[in-house]
Amino acid sequence: MRRDTAAIRSLSLRLSLHPLRRALAAWFRRAARDLPWRRTRDPYAILVSEIMLQQTQVATVIPFYARWLARFPDFATLAAAEESDVLAVWQGLGYYSRARNLHRAAKTVVNSHDCAMPRDPALIRALPGIGRYTAGAVASFAFDLPEPIVDANVARVLARLLDLHTPIDSTAGQSALWAAATVLVPEKGARICNGALMELGALVCTPRTPRCDKCPIRSHCAAFANGTAASLPRKKPRPKQAELAEHCAWTISRGRVLLEQQTGARWRGLWKLPALPTAPHTTPLLTLEYPFTHHRVTLSVFAQPARSPLREHFAWHPLASLPGVPLTAPHRRAIENLRSRACQSAG
Repeated sequence: MRRDTAAIRSLSLRLSLHPLRRALAAWFRRAARDLPWRRTRDPYAILVSEIMLQQTQVATVIPFYARWLARFPDFATLAAAEESDVLAVWQGLGYYSRARNLHRAAKTVVNSHDCAMPRDPALIRALPGIGRYTAGAVASFAFDLPEPIVDANVARVLARLLDLHTPIDSTAGQSALWAAATVLVPEKGARICNGALMELGALVCTPRTPRCDKCPIRSHCAAFANGTAASLPRKKPRPKQAELAEHCAWTISRGRVLLEQQTGARWRGLWKLPALPTAPHTTPLLTLEYPFTHHRVTLSVFAQPARSPLREHFAWHPLASLPGVPLTAPHRRAIENLRSRACQSAG
């Protein structure tokens, strides 16, 4: 770590920060993508985009972002909504805790900040579900405050700029990256500087094949000078995925399917096919796999007869109404697959 610490400490001396920032800003004005959240300074809309973009690609987010703002245009509207409506509009983006936290944050802004996003980064970060990166992004993009940000794209740019060999997902690596981001962000023009760093990581300083020949700041880059750009950034070894089995019921009656609403933290409020305690001694109608954190889940669906009375959190849903039901993504895929098979058999 001594090498990396020395690089951070000497950053402001080793780099000519003003030319670096000017080069980033000029490139960003010329090459930045026209994204909808870049056309606004509304802190609510910017917060929505930042939450949606966590673990989700830009192209996927754009239609969801437009649909969300059409349904929930401001903090007050979102705060007044039922959680089931919030989850239904979020449906398809996955990682539903993001939607719940956004809903909770809206209620806090309405109840504690008179419906207006606070300008103080510490107060922004105190909102439910808001971490250091998101608070800095809202503060800089909405209010142009000199707050550093480090997301995956920025981390990659900074690791190469510094020739940082410490794993960026380690405590030491994160500390080094945030220290560098703090040095780089200017007192004025943080919005442009931070946006440029993110865009550079997305378009030029890419993960496996960085386009160093197209980089506007390669003359400042230690990894480019040392020929190590393609091998950076480094990360800790990934833990091996654990295998899990999930057994569920496919119960149909009069054009309806039996579903179970989740109450645990994983998918709270969402609906899924009812869980079976063990796999029946029959062949499953469908088997599919899906990832979940450090697990690989095999979902098997078995035909099961209807039983009465229904247990708590169970309900019949007309098949025709399922597009409006907030279902977990793997179970929606399973249901659509089984319905498609049934239609083909009927045809």
